[in-house]
Amino acid sequence: MTAVLNSSRPAQRSLLQGRALVLVAIALSACTLRTAVTSFTPLAERIGDDIGFSSTVIGIFGMVPTAMFALFGLITPALATRLGLEGTAALAMAMAGLGMLARAVVSDVGLMLGFSAVALAGMGIGNVVIPPLVKRYFSDRLAVLSSLYITLLQVGTVLPALLAVPAADRFGWRVSIGMWAVVGFAALLPWLMILLNPRIDTASLRRGGERRRTPGRPWHSPVGWGMALMFGATSLTTYALFTWIPKILTDAGASDTFGGTMLALFAFVGLISALCVPPLSVRMANPFPIVVGCAIAYAIGLTGLLIAPMAAPVLWIFAIGLGPSSFPLALTLINLRTRTPAGSQALSGFAQGIGYTIACAGPLLFGVLHDATDGWGVPFAMLGVAVAVQLGAGWVACKPRILEDSWVKADHRR
Repeated sequence: MTAVLNSSRPAQRSLLQGRALVLVAIALSACTLRTAVTSFTPLAERIGDDIGFSSTVIGIFGMVPTAMFALFGLITPALATRLGLEGTAALAMAMAGLGMLARAVVSDVGLMLGFSAVALAGMGIGNVVIPPLVKRYFSDRLAVLSSLYITLLQVGTVLPALLAVPAADRFGWRVSIGMWAVVGFAALLPWLMILLNPRIDTASLRRGGERRRTPGRPWHSPVGWGMALMFGATSLTTYALFTWIPKILTDAGASDTFGGTMLALFAFVGLISALCVPPLSVRMANPFPIVVGCAIAYAIGLTGLLIAPMAAPVLWIFAIGLGPSSFPLALTLINLRTRTPAGSQALSGFAQGIGYTIACAGPLLFGVLHDATDGWGVPFAMLGVAVAVQLGAGWVACKPRILEDSWVKADHRR
């Protein structure tokens, strides 16, 4: 089966051969895709005290990323068909930069939510188009490029969380959350250069063979649903923890700075997964053991954080940080379980659209359950259910089969 899955791989060529500008564009875009989330979370209470919003509103802010990732996960495949992958990536980075800059200068809660939504919509578009762009330009280097862009995505997650409080202490929270717009605008430039370069015929790529075939219906395939549910369960847990780790630790007696540092550690551990999981999954016919390892790590970390949060917080957060290793696995499987950029685009949009729709409930429901019970036990039980779903969906998603094959079978049945 491994031979079947790998039979259509092209011969390798130099990593930069005719592709240097695209590599830079993908790398900078990956750095942008989480900056609006983790630059805000450590400062949420400080910003709320300044412009006036409650813990419930913090939960809403925590829900906006997954809501935008969900909505634009479902919309982006159609958008990319009209604009092309490269044009869609440029639009995504423009929205991310403008949204992050604008939300840093407003004082109205509604406007801040709105501009946050614009930035996160751009990042949601970027989530979907980066995997098929890797498939299009680097199909001979999937393991290397998957590791690179997922690692840079994690770097763009870690640094804002790590620098948020120190930057706010020195320059104010507006500078702290607004300075990351520079990354979005920097990512926009190479995409514009690609689109304006007459030697790169992106229009012919859009009209090529990959567009003449209908992209199919991932919702008719077990591959699609397994990926979507694994994405959803992983993201629900991840974004709930991104939103609430600082609050959980400060309630246990930690300082705001320590809470922000632990949030950065949670994101930083993802670098280990980003570096290790893609090349490992490429070499495994069925990478389900990785999902089992994720569940074990979650069980250790969540139990410790609930029962004795300050006994060994670094250990608990490190273990919890290994839990979302199914995220880089899922991003890699988008390309491993498809044959064409069109298939990758369809699977990416469906899996992330449905997955992030499920994840929307995570931060808000976690906060609601905490307020309703005045404790952390029930919210943590919710995360336990999500881990169980992640495990079951991973068993389906990791089976060695190709998405396009299920479309062919469906066509034959009709």
